[in-house]
Amino acid sequence: MNFNFMEVFQSFKLLSHQWDNDWKIVVGRVALILLGILLAHLGRKGMLEPLLMIPMGLGMSTINASMMFFDPINMVKKAPVDPTRVGTLFLDSIEANNDNLITLCQVDWLQPVYTFAFSNGLIACLIFIGIGSLLDVGFIMARPFQSMFIAIFAELGTLVTLPIAMLFKGMTLGEAASIALVGGADGPMVLFGSLQMAPHLFVPITVVAYLYLALAYGGFPYMVRFMVPKKLRMIEMPKEKKEFQATSAEKLMFSIITCVVLCFLFPVASPLFFSLFLGIAIRESGLEKFRYIVSEIILYGSTLTLGLLLGILCDAKTILNPEVLPLLILGILALGLSAVGGLIGGYILYFATGGKYNPVIGIAGVSCVPSSAKVAQHEVSYVNPKSIIMQYALGANICGVITTAIITAAYICLTK
Repeated sequence: MNFNFMEVFQSFKLLSHQWDNDWKIVVGRVALILLGILLAHLGRKGMLEPLLMIPMGLGMSTINASMMFFDPINMVKKAPVDPTRVGTLFLDSIEANNDNLITLCQVDWLQPVYTFAFSNGLIACLIFIGIGSLLDVGFIMARPFQSMFIAIFAELGTLVTLPIAMLFKGMTLGEAASIALVGGADGPMVLFGSLQMAPHLFVPITVVAYLYLALAYGGFPYMVRFMVPKKLRMIEMPKEKKEFQATSAEKLMFSIITCVVLCFLFPVASPLFFSLFLGIAIRESGLEKFRYIVSEIILYGSTLTLGLLLGILCDAKTILNPEVLPLLILGILALGLSAVGGLIGGYILYFATGGKYNPVIGIAGVSCVPSSAKVAQHEVSYVNPKSIIMQYALGANICGVITTAIITAAYICLTK
């Protein structure tokens, strides 16, 4: 009995056919399979966020090894496959024909999850509720001006990348604003914003955002060491004064009033503001069972699902699409500029306070909670174990979430 390798490993047979048509796609598939394995390994080692990276790496490797590609809507319509449909899951969250919708949800078990939770921004709001339940707004209330000052400077990439992107291959305002939001370092915000402003680029922009957010934090410590001398990293911050410690009732009222004011100013982003401050309200209300459900089950479940879906979306045809290359460049530019901007804000406060402010706190203005705050504390503790800056870093971190939401709302208003 002859052993036919190509018949046993059917994907290799498909790869050989694809090699004849477009060898670059095959190389891309192999590279993405290896990248997926690496992401899962780094997540397991704790070098990257395991809850996001392990399912994302698994999904990325699986989709490029199996080469599964569905176009259920066109299958229902019995029409030729639309060449503009690139990817493994589709943005058709609203179908006029019920038969189409049912078929859409039958073909692939992940498609209904994507359709009803991912492609309409619901998963971003669920994650924001979970994030809110972890945030202590007392850090902002203790020093609101310093925290907000850092957060504004840490939006440098979000603001500067917009005009650059519009000049880069003539992107529209919506497309440029969507990729510029990567500089805010807040994945759910990028997801929500790109759905509103550039739905046709939603998949690649979201994938780019989360890939860079996962990988960039490994580079942030080196940026801190490069920009901040050791003697400045060693600066100790004053300890918290008891009179500035807010009660749960004060934090709850602060959250409600802030949410209402922001919704008055930017109603277009009210789902994000409401979700974030709902999580904070649950935290401060003393409802421990609700807090457990939100912070453990909803947050972790949504993050796991998000990572898995992002991995499945990383099909080689999507990633190697010519439209994606500018997004890769602009995304890393936005994130890098925001990190630099945050550190510049830290330096300004250092000079303004006569050398009593640790400039490393500036990196925490890049808003992914609490990753960048942890980076700041780790880099300071490495050179001076006695220096505790975490409460200052978290204040800037939380303000970074709010400023990114505000800029997202402003960009959406500009594109409407």
